[in-house]
Amino acid sequence: MELEELKKKKDECRYWKNVNPWYEQLQKVFELNKGNLKIDYKDWFSVGKRENLTDQEFALIEETAKKLIPWRKGPFNIFGLEIDSEWQSNIKYNLIRPFFNLKDKVVADIGCNNGYYMFRMLEDKPKRLIGFDPSPLTLHQFEFINHFVKSDIIYEMLGVEHLEFYNHKFDFIFMLGVLYHRPDPVGTLKSLARGLNSKGEILIDTFMIDGEEEICLTPNQRYSKIPNIYFIPTVSALKNWLSRAGFEEIEVLAITTTTTEEQRKTTWSFDQSLEDFLDPNDSSKTVEGYPAPKRVYMKAKKIQ
Repeated sequence: MELEELKKKKDECRYWKNVNPWYEQLQKVFELNKGNLKIDYKDWFSVGKRENLTDQEFALIEETAKKLIPWRKGPFNIFGLEIDSEWQSNIKYNLIRPFFNLKDKVVADIGCNNGYYMFRMLEDKPKRLIGFDPSPLTLHQFEFINHFVKSDIIYEMLGVEHLEFYNHKFDFIFMLGVLYHRPDPVGTLKSLARGLNSKGEILIDTFMIDGEEEICLTPNQRYSKIPNIYFIPTVSALKNWLSRAGFEEIEVLAITTTTTEEQRKTTWSFDQSLEDFLDPNDSSKTVEGYPAPKRVYMKAKKIQ
């Protein structure tokens, strides 16, 4: 299917039975025209203050945000309403922030979810910001926030497999928490390379296992209760994947263990989160008996 045909999903999905209520709710929000709002790019990405709204307007904002539950990425503060997402994405963003400069660059965020990272990136003044994510829910979450931010961010309901066919290339690509969902990780990394300009860079993070060998874990059915986890490499294996995909200057930025400070249940998210995914008697293991989630953050440059 042609890319332009796929992109029509953005308009068509709004009339799907399960999506239309979100779209109809947003139409009410779009009638609120608030200008010159204060934006804070820090941990709680914030736009506006409570005094910018009447009680009736604030009730509409709260009603809309709750209709768009679950919020996986964040946190956000919208006119004083704190949307405490499942993931404290500020922890990840603050960790990687020292390792890139996006000023005047064309940037893609693959698996952008509701755009939290892209909203934070606005502070860097990139030339263009484009998010790729096929989820109708996160599209509507993004549009809810962006109506007040009034940014030029483009949200495409596309996946990483469409990146190389996009109408232009990118200087910098982020792909955070996506690679382990792909059944062909090397092919996915090759797609990133083909989507980059010459000497373009990527920054990725993915699950990893400890060890010096060039091997990976292939979970049976589920990993940490997640069904679509295919390959979890050692750092050495991931470096090999990147090299085979056409990258050089491969740099390990950080290795972290996911904690309940970063991922946990809130009233804005799901009924279960990290604490329910780990062995109740041994937090170093998942409920399936695999090593508990650890992440490696890596940066690499396209060879040509």
